[in-house]
Amino acid sequence: MNVRRLIPTAALAGAVALAATALTACSGAAGPTGGKDGKLDVMASFYPMQFLAERIGKDHVKVATLTKPGVEPHDLEITPKQTAQLGEADVVLYLRSLQPAVDKAVAQSGVKNVVDAATLTKLEVHGTSGHDHAGEEGEGAEGAADGHDHSHGEAGEDPHVWLDPVKYAEIAKGVGAALEKSDPDHAADYKKNTDELLAELGKLDTDFKDGLKNTASKTFITTHSAFGYLAERYGLDQEGISGVDPESEPSPAHMKELQGVAKKDNVTTVFFETLASDKTAKTLATDTGLKTDVLDPLEGLTDKSQGADYFEVMRSNLKNLQKALGDK
Repeated sequence: MNVRRLIPTAALAGAVALAATALTACSGAAGPTGGKDGKLDVMASFYPMQFLAERIGKDHVKVATLTKPGVEPHDLEITPKQTAQLGEADVVLYLRSLQPAVDKAVAQSGVKNVVDAATLTKLEVHGTSGHDHAGEEGEGAEGAADGHDHSHGEAGEDPHVWLDPVKYAEIAKGVGAALEKSDPDHAADYKKNTDELLAELGKLDTDFKDGLKNTASKTFITTHSAFGYLAERYGLDQEGISGVDPESEPSPAHMKELQGVAKKDNVTTVFFETLASDKTAKTLATDTGLKTDVLDPLEGLTDKSQGADYFEVMRSNLKNLQKALGDK
């Protein structure tokens, strides 16, 4: 498969313009910001947004998150208290289509400064190595039965953009621009912190490119089809047991298909994640004589996470992928 080229500088500049436009459209006349402690109150929808706010804002922001550690973000339910907190925030950072409850709460909150990460980069539709499993058991029937809408974005867009360091850098740049606009007194610090974060994300991108360039296999199997952007960026093929909803149940036919893929593509490992059940991964591994390991979609950190922050977990993911895919 073709690996997508790195996003040119012009596209990153466009991300900044998008952030500024989105913020201006939502904010109206600029007013005083910050709580009693003088810090900008930022509400993040889930961990990847929280991480950006903390790394770019540092001492100038007070960051809270709607999705507590250990909670699977796809199925988050928002309390009235949290909706009220949204309305009191100076800035809200969220990713449209990942969490339907958050989308609804943001719309109801009346908050002025809203930054939607989906406007800062391009969302894409991802299958699993060209297969579309959207009609499988659990993706449609179960999703409707449990009262949740598990479709993502327009035409099934994949929201897991933070797992591609290049696309995450686009979002980071837009978030930095939004914080500068919300708190112009500290704009120089936000700009400096953003630039430092972009350099780290550039290094992470290089590490993934170099680390996955000469693997013996290009195919990996994972419970949750969250790694479409990562796979496309680095020339890999993702085969998901479930779709973008980690709790959906795969059909027997799909499990049999995956057994064939594992044999054909010399797959050694079935990956599971920290926030969802590992039952289907272990079943497939047992049936095919494969090993299991963790590939963390970084939707939230827990005491089981292989790393203390975004960069540590992503490097653990790289190490686990290298081990599973082998060397040529």
